[in-house]
Formats: sequence, C-alpha cells, structure tokens
Amino acid sequence: MKLAIRKRKIGAIPILEVVNQENLYAPLPLVVYYHGWQTSKELVLTQGRKLAQQGFRAVLPDAQNHGERKAPISKIPSLTFFQSIHTNLFEFETMIDYFSQLGLTNGKIGVGGVSMGGMTTCALLTHHPEIDAAVCAMGSPSLIDYRKELQRAFKDKNISVPKDYEDLTSWLVDYDLASNYSKIRKRPLFFWHGLHDEKIPFAQTDRFVRANLGPEITFHAANERHMIKVPAMDQITEFFSANL
Repeated sequence: MKLAIRKRKIGAIPILEVVNQENLYAPLPLVVYYHGWQTSKELVLTQGRKLAQQGFRAVLPDAQNHGERKAPISKIPSLTFFQSIHTNLFEFETMIDYFSQLGLTNGKIGVGGVSMGGMTTCALLTHHPEIDAAVCAMGSPSLIDYRKELQRAFKDKNISVPKDYEDLTSWLVDYDLASNYSKIRKRPLFFWHGLHDEKIPFAQTDRFVRANLGPEITFHAANERHMIKVPAMDQITEFFSANL
C-alpha cells in the first residue's frame, strides 16, 4: 500500500494529511490527531500512517507555538501550554469544514492525541457532538485537576503566578471533560495512560474512568512512563477501526 503524505496549510494551521494513495480524493472517515507539548505534527506521523493504512484520512496539525509555528515559551508558568490547547479548540472546526467542503470526508469524525493533544481531545468532546470516537493517550481528562497539579508544583518550587490565575484560565471549566461528562452525548472513548507517567498523573485518568466507567469507555493502563510505543499506536488504530 502506497501512502500519500501531503503538507497543507489551512489558514494559519500547518498540517500533514496522510491517506492511502488510492483514496486520495475519496470521502473517508477523518481522524484529527494532535501532538504533545513541545513536539510537532511529525512526531505523530507514525500514528498517522497506521490510521491511513486502515482506510482513514489522518490530519496531523501543528499546535500554536509548536512545529512550523514554533515560538518562545512565555516565562509566565503554563501560559504557553494552555494557550496552545485553547488555540487547538478554536481551530478544530476550521479543519473539519475544510475537508468537508472538498468532499474528502464521509461525515465520520475521530479525534485523538498524545499528552497535550489528549487533553485537547477531551476538551473538544465537551462542545462537539459531531465527534464520533476519541482517543486520549497519556493526557488528563480534567483540565481543572491538571491546573491544580500545576499550582501545587508552582507553590512547591516557589514559582509565582498571577493572582488572578484561575480567572485568567476560567475557560477551562467549560471544557473540563470530568466536570461535564454527564451533560454530553457519550461516545466511544479510549484512554491509554502509563502507570509511571512522570508528567501527567495517571491518577487523573484513573479517577475519571472509575467515576464514569461505562460501555463507551476503554481504558488501557500500561506499565510505562510518559511515552507512547508502537503497540499502543496499534491499539489506538484498532480502536478507531472498530468505532468509526
């Protein structure tokens, strides 16, 4: 199977589109897959290839401040991190509309991502019922819990943040999947998280799953740190194949 990997720019968003060459102009299920903090779309290209081999059109965007959009990290703690997720949320519909207008999607939409990209995915689920299936790999389903974790770390390290930090990040409340899960249409949702994750606490995903476990949720707890390996990528591909 020959894959086509095309660089596109949708407005200000640099993306890689990965698809089977034979299906280049066919309407296919679309999977938007987000990279993690301080990496780039190229770092999720292996996942994109695996998805394309199974008949999906994989769209891999660079988040704001990353990859082709690389910019200095603000010295204000977490500003660049949350800004990057926020921009992903703003730009999601633009990408979906672009491929829809070209007739390159059959209406089935999947979203996934690793780390920061997984957190983006969970946030998108709170406002986008058109998403049919989603994957969060080593990301927290609770932006609020992760903000609390950061606040604890800042305090321990004597790092100062703005006094109105919680107000400045108040948008997190409406996009926190853990806080809003009972209010949304529940769709197939796959979590992969390493038990020894040193960056995004495993406990946050575990707590969410225990509180909300239902037939729509698949959870794989791996004996890993903050790293995605090929077997996990295969599990993610299989999940999308079964649910899109």
